[in-house]
Amino acid sequence: MRIVTARVNHETNTFSPLATPLAAFNPLWGEAALVAGRDSTTALGAFIRFAEVRGATVAVPILAHANPSGPVADAAFEALSAAILDAIRQGCDAILLDLHGAMVTESHDDGEGELLSRIRALAPGVPLGVALDLHGNVTDRMVANCDAIAGFKTYPHVDMAETGTLVAGIVGRMLDEGLAPRRAWVHPPMLAHTLRMDTRVPGPMYSAVAAARAAESRPGVLAATIFGGFCLADLYEAGVSVTVTAETQGAADAAARDLAAELWGARKDFVYVEVPLAESIAAAKAALSGPGDGPVLLLDHGDNCMSGGTCDVMDVLAAALAAGMDGILAGPICDPEAVATMHAAGVGARIELGLGNRVALPGLERQPSLHLAGTVTALGDGEYVITGPTYTGQRCRMGRAAVLDTGAARILVTEEPHEPWDLGVFTASGLDPAATRVLILKSRMYCRPVFEPIARAVVECASRGVTSSDYGLFPFAKLARPIFPLDADVAWTPR
Repeated sequence: MRIVTARVNHETNTFSPLATPLAAFNPLWGEAALVAGRDSTTALGAFIRFAEVRGATVAVPILAHANPSGPVADAAFEALSAAILDAIRQGCDAILLDLHGAMVTESHDDGEGELLSRIRALAPGVPLGVALDLHGNVTDRMVANCDAIAGFKTYPHVDMAETGTLVAGIVGRMLDEGLAPRRAWVHPPMLAHTLRMDTRVPGPMYSAVAAARAAESRPGVLAATIFGGFCLADLYEAGVSVTVTAETQGAADAAARDLAAELWGARKDFVYVEVPLAESIAAAKAALSGPGDGPVLLLDHGDNCMSGGTCDVMDVLAAALAAGMDGILAGPICDPEAVATMHAAGVGARIELGLGNRVALPGLERQPSLHLAGTVTALGDGEYVITGPTYTGQRCRMGRAAVLDTGAARILVTEEPHEPWDLGVFTASGLDPAATRVLILKSRMYCRPVFEPIARAVVECASRGVTSSDYGLFPFAKLARPIFPLDADVAWTPR
């Protein structure tokens, strides 16, 4: 038996100015992809384990993951797709893919749908299972061109491997029992704010996931997923959706319809209303004088790396400094020019520089760089290893790093945008985030399992970046309308 499996992940923010060439994916090919994927806590890792337990030959033509950014370059998409198609062309008994579900390319709004349709045309009778991110903008084309589909049920995502195991199990039944799964997809006309998708605490997504798990206990239902969608993408199908894989079409349709009706009934609970940045800064100052230990954590979700932010918008840091805050640790701020200046100056040098606000943001007013004076206290290669719970054991690279100490703030500056996955983001440069008063991160959710436990309070801060929760900043043109909450009085009935 020969099983082809691969991982190609990209969440595309069509409003982001960041380019996505092939190099952004840091692709691993063939044997290198197999070795890296084998022990990873991803759906790909689960797929490889499934194949090896069965004694199958495993082909992993590509492992590629790029941080969220603008549309994927056509050349990159074609190279990644070709690797998978070439492996399938050599013959296989099953195909298992670890995809995202929100990839947009220069030529294809539905990147995963395009890839899956090519695979289905090449191998029409081969069992094909797909694992997706909870934030996938799932389309009818994706669902129609696979046999089994399921997405993560946690955000932050800590069940990637479990999702892969679920999908592989369905494909295993196809191989062993001749199972012919049926699928259903329902797409309510609603956008859900990412900050209302936390599955760790009671809230709308917590309840939605509980409903999906309950649906999986129904007779004949094999997998049920609530997809929150990724709404910073101007495409027709953006937003919430439901998929169900079941033994019969009737079971799939009924479960999907019921879950979609539950989502629609809770649509107002999925709306996140930003407060002005000045109010967030005031709340942070109040928390500093309140009870508790550890820093006050300020999350700059308007310039969030893992939604396509540039990580160089200075709104939150500038507001904190203007409010007289001190004991600040901020970063990573992406500014290659500032990093070069600090590396040239050397540790101990006293310098003045402009920081951030260098990347033009389409449709948003460009602010001047933040003028700072301080001492360079550390220089490094910007590498560390994640200790968990997400991507445990993965080595991360932020580009070269440098630290500027202004007195009131210590600022970690890197050459590349980077999500603060781990304390190692800071400790690699000799910084202790637990020993500061104010911690500013350009993150929305992924930082929370690591940094919330050391914080006395968490304050969400709005900035005018390309990951803002204010949808009014974005010129949607392709999005299907009417859609809640952009439009009033949207009527919809699941069917």
